[in-house]
Amino acid sequence: MATEFKRATMADVVTTALPNTSNGNSDLYTVPSNCDTVIIGLLLTNKSGASIVADVLIEVQSGQGEDVYLVKGAQVPVGSALEVISGKVVVANTGSGTGDTLQVRCDTASALDATVSILENT
Repeated sequence: MATEFKRATMADVVTTALPNTSNGNSDLYTVPSNCDTVIIGLLLTNKSGASIVADVLIEVQSGQGEDVYLVKGAQVPVGSALEVISGKVVVANTGSGTGDTLQVRCDTASALDATVSILENT
């Protein structure tokens, strides 16, 4: 098995309600086929001039369980960041298609940036 550290980012997180199954504009990271991934850290940064509210959801691979929120309705104060994951969370892929998806949303357009650090095991 090969392991590789990676980072995924999303500027201007969208306001689409979660889970977003209609398009991929809320998807910060999707586990590739035949891969397990450890999320090492997730940082949400408020770049607006007002307090905002953010949600983060793991949309679980079809047939593998229920979607779960890592944070829902979290306040991110002006000029600050929220560290959602400071430990480790495993997201998986048990088949040959795409696996679990990490989705983010913000209540205010163009106000939030998201950065996730991961370790992929292929």
